[in-house]
Amino acid sequence: MPSLSPSLDELVDALKRLPGLGPRSASRIAEHLLSEDRTRAVKLLASLERAVKTVKHCELCNTLTDEAVCPICADQTRDRTKICVVESPADQRVIEETMAYRGLYYVLMGLVSPVKGIGAEELHLTKLLERVKNDAAVREVLIATPFTPEGDATAHFIAKAMASVAPAVRVTRLARGIPAGVELEYTDANTIAGAIFGRK
Repeated sequence: MPSLSPSLDELVDALKRLPGLGPRSASRIAEHLLSEDRTRAVKLLASLERAVKTVKHCELCNTLTDEAVCPICADQTRDRTKICVVESPADQRVIEETMAYRGLYYVLMGLVSPVKGIGAEELHLTKLLERVKNDAAVREVLIATPFTPEGDATAHFIAKAMASVAPAVRVTRLARGIPAGVELEYTDANTIAGAIFGRK
């Protein structure tokens, strides 16, 4: 059957490349925006264009922010002796919601995955190592990567690298209160808080 709308097909194809969206979900979203809610589609387009122009990586922690340095890194009341390493801004947000952690962060924007060709350089781990090595205030690096093969490999790599560049810095990992194979983003706040307090 020939395509009824190449433009719609192109939109669906773009949407289904987003994490968590398959062809059916992408198709439903595209059709909803174009058939029932064009005002919302225009607002979405404007928000996306604005975000693409203004959102950047924090110079210190690598998270997404509108400023050169994000509000958490700029907050002088945070515990500057601790850096929590997370996979994504979504994981950072979840940890913040627990109110169990008041230190700083480093956001990897991914995990080590040889299969996908993602290594230390792609995750900018050198930036994290330099930060810990050159900041005498840092006493602990808390690794909060997910308990998946990629998360475990990333945690192992970071721990090994930290031992060589900053042996005096304590390296910890979230306690196993978070189920194996579960993404941090989808874990409830109480479980994450317990894992933070139970880290070892």
